[in-house]
Amino acid sequence: MSLQDKLDAFKADFRAGKPPYNAPAEIHPIMDRATAELVASGQAERAIRVGDRAPSFTLQDQNGNDVSSEELLRQGPLVVTFYRGVWCPYCNLELQALNEALPEIEARGAKLVAISPQLPVNSRKAVRVNSLNFPVLADTHNDVAATYGLRFAMPDYLVDLYKALGSDLPAFNGDPSWTLPIPARYVIGTDGIVRYAEVNPDYTHRPDPSALFPVLG
Repeated sequence: MSLQDKLDAFKADFRAGKPPYNAPAEIHPIMDRATAELVASGQAERAIRVGDRAPSFTLQDQNGNDVSSEELLRQGPLVVTFYRGVWCPYCNLELQALNEALPEIEARGAKLVAISPQLPVNSRKAVRVNSLNFPVLADTHNDVAATYGLRFAMPDYLVDLYKALGSDLPAFNGDPSWTLPIPARYVIGTDGIVRYAEVNPDYTHRPDPSALFPVLG
């Protein structure tokens, strides 16, 4: 089953309110509205794309160790995925799929890192619950996401919904801004140039990890 098949199956169960989700039906039009507005904004088209030089970064992994993109690129190509947080089931499914593809990615000489705005304690949770074998990096305030053109402010009505659902992102991220990254995946060559870019403002759609293999060679 492809990653998108798994995402679609989850989405169908979630919208149907099946246990353990039990999501109230009235939340879906609100979430759909926010996604449609982000798509219509055109921000995804303005993000870093193939042929651009990838902004470098140094971020802490789930164990508090500094991870430098420049250092990783000296070892080979780098796959970078930006995701929203361990609270997002779509993101967890993507991380699991990438972890399954990790041996194939590494066999092609590449490294893989995931970046989210969550605090390191929540990055550790992401590693634990998804049994990940690659680093999860903490991008405080979505600063690195902003350099890639991915950071966006959640609209007030979506913030109100998250609060009503008990989702305290400021506490989760250690940041009061209520911003998130647009989910995105990149392959960066050893010269720092982006070889592959997938940026989708609809967080329920993610490319299959197999799309990376032709780029990595």
